[in-house]
Amino acid sequence: MFARENIAFDPIALPDRADLTDAEIMAQAQAFYSAMCKRHTVRDFSHRPIDRAVIEKCILTAGTAPSGANHQPWHFVAISDPAFKKRIRDASEEEERKFYEGGAGDEWLKALEPIGTNDNKPHLEDAPWLIVIFAQRWGHFDDGTRYKNYYVPESVGIATGFLLAALHNAGLTSLTHTPNPMKFLNDMLGRPQSEKPVMILAVGHPAADATIPRVAKIKKPLSEILTVSE
Repeated sequence: MFARENIAFDPIALPDRADLTDAEIMAQAQAFYSAMCKRHTVRDFSHRPIDRAVIEKCILTAGTAPSGANHQPWHFVAISDPAFKKRIRDASEEEERKFYEGGAGDEWLKALEPIGTNDNKPHLEDAPWLIVIFAQRWGHFDDGTRYKNYYVPESVGIATGFLLAALHNAGLTSLTHTPNPMKFLNDMLGRPQSEKPVMILAVGHPAADATIPRVAKIKKPLSEILTVSE
């Protein structure tokens, strides 16, 4: 992506500028908040297919996220092949069994009780798409020379947030899944050692009988997540 001999600051005029009234700004903020309040993490997916173009467009949205030095240190692998999804489920459940059999520790397992999770992960096969998110710890110039990426966890976290919002905006539901460790995904998906798998997103439509944990609707009030100095 980058040419080592062609890195220079070249400012251009801001290409896109919002010109809203104060009332329109508030209305937009309220509308987006209301829309995102309807986003739910589900573990019960229908088998209704999703066109690949929709997944691609949502990942393009994720790719617009800001990143350290604009290095965009992320890579997404989208999987719909049933056999491949089964391999990922089998490998994930192997790690999850170790987690739930004591690897996590009592405090962590207690914290998960209201969520109702266990080592059985059928969503990894039921969801029509899995998106595996990789963080790129370093990259390469066009001549093959290695360069360092900066603020990688922060950048990939922002891009993941963009992706979750894009999927929800498209009318889809998703589930974040983080088996630990996830090293098996590099070999399985043919990704280089410079990349670290950070998350599997199961993406699809909720099943007709989908449920969510009651506790998931409990969100901290503004007074607990915001401090203002003005």
